Amino acid sequence: MGAAFLITLREGLEIAIVLAILISYLIKTGRSERVTAVWQGAGLAAGLCLIAGVIINVTVDGLHGSVEKGVEAGIALAAASVLTWMIFWMREHARTMGASLRSQVDNAAGVGALAVVAFVAVLREGLETVLFLLSAETSSSSGSEVVFGGLLGLVVAVALGILFYRAGHRLNLRKFFNITGSLLILFAAGLVGKFFHEIREMLEIETGWIWQPVWTIESGFWAKGSFYDFMKGFFGWHASTERIRLAAYFVYLIPVTWLFLRGGAPKSSTPTKSGSTGSSTEELTTTSH
Repeated sequence: MGAAFLITLREGLEIAIVLAILISYLIKTGRSERVTAVWQGAGLAAGLCLIAGVIINVTVDGLHGSVEKGVEAGIALAAASVLTWMIFWMREHARTMGASLRSQVDNAAGVGALAVVAFVAVLREGLETVLFLLSAETSSSSGSEVVFGGLLGLVVAVALGILFYRAGHRLNLRKFFNITGSLLILFAAGLVGKFFHEIREMLEIETGWIWQPVWTIESGFWAKGSFYDFMKGFFGWHASTERIRLAAYFVYLIPVTWLFLRGGAPKSSTPTKSGSTGSSTEELTTTSH
């Protein structure tokens, strides 16, 4: 549930920020009649993502044996790759996202083009969310917990999105994305380790030093129960962790965390035409308040 909550919280807030920037800019520039187009584009994208998620989930649930393991391995690797890209992309582009969206609004020839801007932005984040939630479900023993955690994350994201719209210039979004980015790196590391676990099961490998478990815990809260499900779904913990799974976890975690933290610190200030440095929080404001 923890992984699903964090995923939908972060992705949902990104969508909320995009919509807040688009809507507030339209209102500020006297084009409030086009706000409906934004909601139409966003609603269509959300609906398509929901349909895609249901179809993929039903398809995966219908698989069995080595095919199922292969698909779960592919989902885990794809999710880890996209998640890593998303974390670093957001850190680099959060500073200019507001200006970029406002430029797209200015270049939109009509309400149809504006709806496309909202549609593409929401569709991208929505499909990423579907992929990440599928990974969270295959990493956890309870699909219902994934659904509950995801819905709870969306509720909080909506609340934060409204707060951002009302007082965006007072929210430290840089700190928020740095914290959630660090947590999602741990989640992605668990997915990398899970990839090798699923490959072993798909190929039915039972021998070999690298494929043998480092530890095997058969009882207690580290082996079963709610705490175990949380650690398994969020951090990739397993009561019987293969050596290759543990090695893959840290081979991914150490360099990616180092690169993220290295670039996470504020860059040295550079004079601009207006004489200000332009922090990421300032660039992401809605410009209407």
